Amino acid sequence: MRKTSKKYRRTAHAVGLAHVHMVWIPKRRKPVLVGEIKVRLGQILNEVASEKGWLLKAIEIAPDHVHVLVEHSSDVAIHEIAKALKGRSSRLLRQEFPQLLKLPSLWPRSYFYDTTGAISTAKIMAYINDPHHGS
Repeated sequence: MRKTSKKYRRTAHAVGLAHVHMVWIPKRRKPVLVGEIKVRLGQILNEVASEKGWLLKAIEIAPDHVHVLVEHSSDVAIHEIAKALKGRSSRLLRQEFPQLLKLPSLWPRSYFYDTTGAISTAKIMAYINDPHHGS
C-alpha cells in the first residue's frame, strides 16, 4: 500500500474518504437567505455536521441557494445528509424567523448532489469559496 497524506475515515468494516457536493434552494427559489437568516443557517448547518461527525469543508449561502461540500463516513447515505441538514435548518429557521412562514415550506424536497474524488473535491471547494460565485 502506498503512503498518502490523506486522513481516511475508519469504521469497523471500512476505510475511506467520502465527499458529497450538495446544492438546494429555498421553496420557489425565493431570495430569503440574507442577513441574520444567512448567518443562522450557517451556524445550524455547522452544528448538525459537527453532531453527526461530518466535516463541512466548504459552504456558500447565496440569497436563493445553498452549496455545501461534506466529508462523511462510508456508512452514511447521501439522503441522510440532506435530511439532517435541510430538516433541522428548516424547523429552526421557521421558528426563529416568522417571515419564513409565508412560504409553504422553507426547502422543496429536491436537492442536487455529486460525489467527488480527490481532484474534483479541490475544484469544488475552490468554486464554492470563489468570492465571485453567487451573491
